[in-house]
Amino acid sequence: MDAPKRLQGLASWRLSAAALVGDRLVNEALATEGVRKYHFRVLVALSDDGPLSQAELGRRLAIDRSDMAAVAAELEQRALLERTRDDRDRRRNVVTITSEGQAALARMDDAIKAAQTTLLAPLSSAEQRQLNELLGRLIEP
Repeated sequence: MDAPKRLQGLASWRLSAAALVGDRLVNEALATEGVRKYHFRVLVALSDDGPLSQAELGRRLAIDRSDMAAVAAELEQRALLERTRDDRDRRRNVVTITSEGQAALARMDDAIKAAQTTLLAPLSSAEQRQLNELLGRLIEP
């Protein structure tokens, strides 16, 4: 790195630099499937938690309403999710991952796993586990 030594000594600077590397690797991995991180996050949430209203999905993933609508439309156009009107509240869309979405998500998971392997390659398995634990402690309240 070419940054000044004083910056390189700051844990916050190092975390940001590592996050940029990780972000680049994840973006490249997801690009192989023609998707972005928003798409991945939505499919993961639907796969893990089942059908959700579009509004709830956006809230849970901290995706703005208009961005959530655009992401859902893009995924629906690719047949990776379905949006249907909620029978109990016709104003709400219920979003469900499709079988095509599950298959695409499995490929994305493989690509993300490869990106994680690349990111963490300089660390031993024990160091990787320790890093993950330490990062969890920093981000959890």
